[in-house]
Amino acid sequence: MQTNGAFVYILTNFKNGTLYTGVTSDLIKRIYQHRSETFEGFTKDHGVKLLVWYEAHDNMQAAIAHEKRIKRWNRQWKINLITQNNPNWRDLAVDLGFEMLPTRSS
Repeated sequence: MQTNGAFVYILTNFKNGTLYTGVTSDLIKRIYQHRSETFEGFTKDHGVKLLVWYEAHDNMQAAIAHEKRIKRWNRQWKINLITQNNPNWRDLAVDLGFEMLPTRSS
């Protein structure tokens, strides 16, 4: 799987927990930044590190447009998007070579 390009992604801290939607041109690097808490802000404050959904796009303009649409969605629509593709809310970053993080159920 190509991890450079244009990606929209959703992170959480646990199943049905806090959601964060982002966009990046380098998925591996961005997930590493979230997990290592490189940046101050929302994801660090809320412990949002589990990658539960992502989607590749042809270009950054398309990815940014989709990210903005998802950010306007209500919470249930985001949960449905995640559950449709990842019903157990498994940490997809493991598939990208990251170690499994400890999880909590709620």
